[in-house]
Amino acid sequence: MNKEEFKAKANQTIDEVSAKINELKAKKESASGDAKSKYDEAISDLESKRSDLESRYADLKNASEEKWEETKDAFSAASDSFKEGFDKLKGLFS
Repeated sequence: MNKEEFKAKANQTIDEVSAKINELKAKKESASGDAKSKYDEAISDLESKRSDLESRYADLKNASEEKWEETKDAFSAASDSFKEGFDKLKGLFS
């Protein structure tokens, strides 16, 4: 995958992350009591991870040739962290 393809995929990943967070926010509305506060906590954590992902994406867009691999790896790690957090969260509310 070349740089432009990776950047496009990275941007798509951020869109997917936002959609997943919005999905959780919608589910939170039908939750009650303790479940609602768990959703709030989980959503806050995922929004923090999304922010980190967006920051890594900005770095990725501006990365020099020498820093490309390092920056790409950092974005991939942040993406994996979000996916792990989301999967764990889905398990809590399933």
